[in-house]
Amino acid sequence: MTYDTKPILDKATNASSPLDVRYTQDNIFMRLTKIIDSHKGGDPKSSYVAQLFHKGADEILKKVGEEAIEVVMAAKDAHLPHSRENLIKEVADLWFHSLIMLSYYGVKPNNVLAELQRREGLSGIEEKALRKSVRATE
Repeated sequence: MTYDTKPILDKATNASSPLDVRYTQDNIFMRLTKIIDSHKGGDPKSSYVAQLFHKGADEILKKVGEEAIEVVMAAKDAHLPHSRENLIKEVADLWFHSLIMLSYYGVKPNNVLAELQRREGLSGIEEKALRKSVRATE
């Protein structure tokens, strides 16, 4: 899959943000996952990711929860000047910690992307109804 890698023009601020071809949406998750996976069993004194793996699921989940709250707080202020950059950074933190969580549980980003692809084209109401019907049959 390829993406347009020209700078993206933000119509609200008239600023551009470059999307480098080396950092396309379909491979950044895979590269980060490889880096995260390489820190499993690493020295907790020299790696933040290794620290989280060492501390276990509760600490990783706590960080994901904290980052989710920070995203919500940043989103509430995103209408203010220069606050959108903070929202972007907080979402990046949430995604990063979510990748750590997925790695901890042995789930690859491609599994999540496949689920998003499966839902593509479904209305939210239709997708939610399908989930309810599956749960009812389990």
